[in-house]
Order: sequence, then C-alpha cells, then structure tokens
Amino acid sequence: MCPDIAAYSATLERICRETIASEAPPVDEGAFPERGLKALANAGLMGAVSAAEVGGLGLGFKGASAIIERVAQECGSTAMVLCMHYCGTAVLEAHAPREVRRDAASGAHLSTLAFSEAGSRSHFWAPVGTAKQDGDCVVLDARKSWVTSASKATSYVWSSQPMHANGGLSTLWLVPADTPGVQVQGTYDGLGLRGNDSAPVWANAARVAESAMLGGDGKGFDIMMGTVLPLFNVLTAACSVGLMEAAVQRTAQHASAVRFADVDSTLADLPTIRNYIARMRVKTNMVRTLLNDTIVALETARGDATLCVLACKAAAGETATEVVDMAMRVCGGAAFRKELAVERLFRDAHAAGVMAPTTDVLYDFIGKAMCGMKLF
Repeated sequence: MCPDIAAYSATLERICRETIASEAPPVDEGAFPERGLKALANAGLMGAVSAAEVGGLGLGFKGASAIIERVAQECGSTAMVLCMHYCGTAVLEAHAPREVRRDAASGAHLSTLAFSEAGSRSHFWAPVGTAKQDGDCVVLDARKSWVTSASKATSYVWSSQPMHANGGLSTLWLVPADTPGVQVQGTYDGLGLRGNDSAPVWANAARVAESAMLGGDGKGFDIMMGTVLPLFNVLTAACSVGLMEAAVQRTAQHASAVRFADVDSTLADLPTIRNYIARMRVKTNMVRTLLNDTIVALETARGDATLCVLACKAAAGETATEVVDMAMRVCGGAAFRKELAVERLFRDAHAAGVMAPTTDVLYDFIGKAMCGMKLF
C-alpha cells in the first residue's frame, strides 16, 4: 500500500470485506454496485484524484491505483465503475466548474467517459459524433457504443468532432445524463463485468450550453492523451492486477483445502499444481512491478513514461487472462461453480483486452514507438 493511501487502508479494507465482497454476487448477476459506491463515497474515497480544495484526497496515480487494485480483488464491476469515475473526474478537475468538481469528489456526482463510438471503434480519440452551434447552445448528435455507468452516471465526459476548430480531432463536453435527447439504449448483458452498467448512449439533437465545453474547441485529443489515457491505462492495469491477485489467493486456498480421500493428500501436494500456482504468483508480481514502475515514470516525468503507459495495460490485460486460465485449470470442476468465484474472475479479466485502447492497438503503438514512427 502506498504511503499516501496508508491513512485510508483500514477503512478501504473494511469496505472491501464487509460491503463490496458481499455485494459482488448480485453485482455479477447485473445489479449496479450501489452499496459499495456509497460506502466508498462516505469514506471520501470517490475523491481519490480530486484536489483537497474541493474535498478530495489528491492521491494521484499511486493512491487511485492502490484503491482500484484492492476493490478489484472483491469485485471487478465495482472497480471498473470506480475507474471510469476517476478518469472522468480527472477531466473535471482540470476543466469543470468548482461545484461540479466538489460533487465529484464527494461521490454525489458519479462521472464516466463517453468516448467510444461504433464508427470509430477502438480509435476512441477520433469521434464521428458532431457538435453544431445553434445560437447560445450546442447541438450534439452521436451514437456512443459503450458507456460505463450509462444509466447511473450524473453526467458524461462526452467527445465530439470539433465545432469550429480546424486540425483538431475532438472536443470534450460535460453532458448531464438527464439532458433531453440523450438516451441510454438498453441494458448490459455480457460475458464479464456484468454490474458495470455499460450500454450504448445516443444523443439525438441534444442541446447543451456552450459553457459545457471542457478544455476548448478541438482540444479533446490533447486531454484524452495527456489526462485520460495515462490514468485509464494505469487504473485498468490495476484492476487486472487485483483480479489476478484474487485468482492467486483463491486458487492457493482451494488447492490447500481440497483432499484426495483415498491417498489422504491435498491438491497442493501435487508438484504440478504447485508449479501452476507459482507461475500465477510470479506473473502477477511481474505485472504489478511494471505497473508500479509506470506510476514512478509518470510522477517523475521520465522519458519512457509514454511507453510504460502503453505497456502496462497491454501486459496486465494479457497476463490476467493467462493467470485466470491457470486458476480455472487448477481448480477444475469447482472453478465452474459460482461459490469459488474463479469463473467470475475468469470472465471479468477478459474485458481489459477489448477495452479501447485494445491490447492489439497498444502493441501497435508500442511497435511504432520502438521503430521511431508517429503513433497517430
């Protein structure tokens, strides 16, 4: 646990064990993690990336990452909702009015990102949705394909094509979820992260004030790359590490407890089983080390920080699928039953690889960087 979060570690541990863990099964059935988020808000932990001047904790990458990892050990869906709130809040911290920042820090305002669109797919930085000026208002039209907390968020950090700016790829807006013309399209019923309320959100001639613009017309790309991407990649990697850690612990506990009656030995007495668990431990530690190094690189503005940001999410997402696959193999038939929760970890861990920027897109970026090519 990092020094900055140490003061809150006991509270975080209590919330994770008493609330988030008990809420995880219904959340995995599709319920939104209301109780866990409320407990985190009451403890001030929804304000991890918010400034102290608006009631936040100012814990930065390190503190937010530690919170996400611990929450993910109990519930991947809750961790992802929290991750997206932190990412949205980081944009609000830099560009939104003080009252919005204050509410986001307290958890009264649940934030999220509305970037991905069917037309741009994993190229989230290049929206096809439009923003057109109409007097004192701006008219938004878009088909957002995946928005976490879609029906529960207070507002969306929304991307569009620039309104006027030439050369810019995008503009960001603060769009209240109850804006007329903004509508959530259905409910989420997917493989994993089943309680994260991810759904398409459409804007049909939705009108917002021009003052809802965040950071300037055409400046969305810079905010996405400079503010959102580093935090999102770090926190998504932390979520993957938390899922891996849970898989390691649950698998080791299962292997140590399950016995072969005929030979009076445990599953863990088999060298092959111990080998798998050891590999799970080593792979989890390797990714955690890369994640921690990425945070250091960001906090010290190290020259390789961008490369680390790209690598940490790619490595975490890909390695998590390896680790949870080994957990399923070791635990065997028991892993397919919900009470062990290994199958939930297996399903949740696969989400990171397909969340933009996807693992394949990240590897392409890393390859371009290594070959001296432009990323965009």
